[in-house]
Amino acid sequence: MIKKITLPLRRRIVITLGLCAMLFVLVFAKGLTMPPSAWDVDFNAINQPPSWKHFFGTDWLGRDMFSRTVKGLTTSIVIGLIASLISAALAVVLGIAAASLGRKVDAFVNGMVNVFLSVPHLILLVLIAIACGKGLQGVLIGVAATHWTSLARIIRAEVLALKNARYISCAQAFGKSNLWIAGVHFLPHIIPQCIIGVVLLFPHSILHESSVTFLGFGLSPEQPAIGVILSESMRYLSAGLWHLAVFPGLSLLIIVMLFDIAGEQLRLILNPGTAHL
Repeated sequence: MIKKITLPLRRRIVITLGLCAMLFVLVFAKGLTMPPSAWDVDFNAINQPPSWKHFFGTDWLGRDMFSRTVKGLTTSIVIGLIASLISAALAVVLGIAAASLGRKVDAFVNGMVNVFLSVPHLILLVLIAIACGKGLQGVLIGVAATHWTSLARIIRAEVLALKNARYISCAQAFGKSNLWIAGVHFLPHIIPQCIIGVVLLFPHSILHESSVTFLGFGLSPEQPAIGVILSESMRYLSAGLWHLAVFPGLSLLIIVMLFDIAGEQLRLILNPGTAHL
């Protein structure tokens, strides 16, 4: 009987994270270094199917869909990364404040969380984006302002569990302020949750940015964004130009799945119960 050889969990996690990071860096670097001429209008190459010259084909203006897709993914990655970091920072501040500054602050933060969760997420995001003037600024503020609630609840629960520790009582007895205790004791304890939270918030931010742009409340049509590409391609599907929507949509799905996988692997490696397997 042949014994099945398996890699240790830690090594599998590192390999998986390395592959995800490598693909992400390749897409991001390609999008940043790509000149605008890569998706210029070319009326001699209108509506061409996928080929070795145009991997994702061309659209009704002869623009290379592969270049537009990579540039659109780069735009989504930048927006998703900034929005995730802002959301995580909001979650940290509000979560620690709710758990350590008394019942009134806790009730206020919980009330904000309930208000944000009571409104359908996409509708709230669209309303905030419109109120902030649409475009890049509106989408960024809308995504950042609507993705902090779940992480804030997790951080609040972690800090509440930590508040009863003896060394926290000793710090309070020595006259240390709540701000000092939060920075020295609470913040280092919740760093793993923050890292995982940012990685898991990232795919949601990308999807919601693309959704808002697809509906016409996000980035402007002249920008090479995935939402813009998918919105424009809808009117050409009946003409058999399936590649205009399929390849950009699959590319967005792959990026989202990469970060979902990376977040799960980070959770395993930062979990004390599985980190040493």
